[in-house]
Amino acid sequence: MAALTPLSTPPASPDAVPAPARRRPRYWRGAVLTVAGLYFLTPLVSSFVFTVHVPGQGLTFAAYSGILSAEGFTESLFLSLSLAAATIALALLLVVPALIAVRLGPPRLRAVVEIVCMLPLVVPPIALVTGIATVLRWGPDHFSRTPLYQTFLAVQNESFPVVLVLAYTVLALPFVHRSLDAGLRAVDVPTLVEAARNCGAGRLYVILRVILPNLRSSLAGASFLTLALVLGEYTVASLLGFRPFAVWIVSVSGAEARMSVAVSLLSLLITWALLLVLSRAGTGPSTAVPGGAPSAAGPTGSAGSAVSPSAPDPAAAPISVPGKE
Repeated sequence: MAALTPLSTPPASPDAVPAPARRRPRYWRGAVLTVAGLYFLTPLVSSFVFTVHVPGQGLTFAAYSGILSAEGFTESLFLSLSLAAATIALALLLVVPALIAVRLGPPRLRAVVEIVCMLPLVVPPIALVTGIATVLRWGPDHFSRTPLYQTFLAVQNESFPVVLVLAYTVLALPFVHRSLDAGLRAVDVPTLVEAARNCGAGRLYVILRVILPNLRSSLAGASFLTLALVLGEYTVASLLGFRPFAVWIVSVSGAEARMSVAVSLLSLLITWALLLVLSRAGTGPSTAVPGGAPSAAGPTGSAGSAVSPSAPDPAAAPISVPGKE
């Protein structure tokens, strides 16, 4: 009977770590990545082959060597980059304070701000540029004897058209709003602001040193989306008569088709390089409170002293009451 009695298995220890489950290879992931890679790389490789292979001449890099010496290349590129920098600064200056105020104010204002920022997705760019062109033509005729006449001329300066910055800011509002709103949803803004104000910080200090450091990745994402929008925008600038980088590429495509494709590839590489720079800027070293406890204020450290856990006080030990032991 003893030989037929099943051996009892010892109970599992609660501290025992379960063996990791063996994962089955999923070949469909590799297939999806391969198809996606071919989908994105095939047009790029085909464009590169078109720029370096000339029928009857063989392999040549004349399309790339003549880019820097091409007429209008440097001016149009610097114009687009300066417009992008001004658009990023203006869009962030408008959206960041508005979203912070909405987070600290009545919740019903969030829907109003979101609707206003999403309107450029509903209005086509052709309709927007038509309205801008109408105002620019109508203004000098009615304000020729007022100081506003010089304003209408200044915003249309070809060296730096301010009207394009205003139009690009409107077009970039949906992307900037979505990126910053996602970042603010992950941050407890009221708690951070209250903790910093209890430490004696002012409103401007709270925004610059407490909230913005927690939005690095969101700010970098919004900046990159705005940069990509400005570098690739053609409709508004072309109809208003200006010549930034995208308009210059289209203008040289008729006479120098290979050069225009080569410039397009280089602009794509420049955009990727700027994406890497902005992604590096959006990530910072994480800070921790001595002792291993993470700071409640994140990378700022400004409000960490107000909300970080403190060591137990020996004086706060319970007092024994006679007769209650």
